[in-house]
Amino acid sequence: MKRLANIYNLQDFERAAQRFLPRPLFGYVANAAEEGGSFTANRQAFGDFSFLPRGLVDVSNVSVSTQLFGRRYAAPFGIAPMGLSALSAYRGDIVQARAAATAKVPMILSGTSLIPMEEVAETGGTDWFQAYLPGDLPAIEALIARVRRSGFKHLVITIDYPVPPNSDNNRRCGFSSPLRPSLRLAWDGLVRPRWLFGTFLRTLLNHGVPHFENNYASRGIPVIAKDVNRDFSGRSHLDWKVLERVRELWPGFLIVKGILHPEDARKAQAIGVDGIIVSNHGGRQLDSTVATLLALPAVVEAVSDMPVMVDSGFRRGTDVLKALALGASFVFIGRPINYAAAYAGEAGVAHALELLKQEVSRDMALLGVTRVAELGREHLVANGECPS
Repeated sequence: MKRLANIYNLQDFERAAQRFLPRPLFGYVANAAEEGGSFTANRQAFGDFSFLPRGLVDVSNVSVSTQLFGRRYAAPFGIAPMGLSALSAYRGDIVQARAAATAKVPMILSGTSLIPMEEVAETGGTDWFQAYLPGDLPAIEALIARVRRSGFKHLVITIDYPVPPNSDNNRRCGFSSPLRPSLRLAWDGLVRPRWLFGTFLRTLLNHGVPHFENNYASRGIPVIAKDVNRDFSGRSHLDWKVLERVRELWPGFLIVKGILHPEDARKAQAIGVDGIIVSNHGGRQLDSTVATLLALPAVVEAVSDMPVMVDSGFRRGTDVLKALALGASFVFIGRPINYAAAYAGEAGVAHALELLKQEVSRDMALLGVTRVAELGREHLVANGECPS
């Protein structure tokens, strides 16, 4: 907790993690595709809207609790799925799940996580799992059966990864898939001894070489295997018929992540999904895509009677409130939580969640709103508009 004394917001965690993580790992988490246009657009979009607060409202009793899929959460945000989290923080996925459970918010376990889903589920920290569907129906059916056996209730299918993205920025910072031993990689680890001993060597000693544990029904390939990329290929032919089959197989809540186009939202709704996450993968996939905040209103309008969630680029309580005012049911946060876990483990994630919760509550009071459900378009003014 002493190390967290000077962490006042989520951006502080990024700066702290950069000092803690080896250059390749920090670069992997921070990097965006190609020129970073999608990443930049996500952040800049929040500046396209200004608040229109109301005064003399009794805000002595502000509640940020939010209902989603029949469950009451303590805040209108949760933790987005992030792969390889157990490389940047010791047992990173479990750390995030435990902190989320304590904070009473959801955490989505990534399909590219390095801890078996069964082990994470046993902690009781999450019943949300995100999958990248394998390339053939038998493998898809087997994976879904495994997720069901593990006790997950929410299945998130990410659809914006038909092929791997351009990896030039990862290569430039020294991160490769597979991870290749080199003098530079060794040096990057040696100059970050807290990570080297507290995360990497501790993981090797207690759990062996990390594997991609959850891409398939059985254990995946080691992160250092030369043919590791086979686990991330073979999806380019998948189409909406596959999602129909997933809907037939999955009895719980089915959420589709990676939708930006309203027509795709309508297709998903017609298939029978229960919710949508508007996302451009944090700018990590296709460069120059529309910012998720700008895509959000049209998707909400297209499927107005189902929960529409959003991620990518969120850093502040004001960011969360702008998304909620534009119709989002919920917000998911990615990179800052990874940084928090890397820097200070479960305590770091708990601190990050509490900081954001406090910001949301304070900003709601300043806006003149006491309940999340009260937020609406009337609380925002788009740049160039005149308040009415």
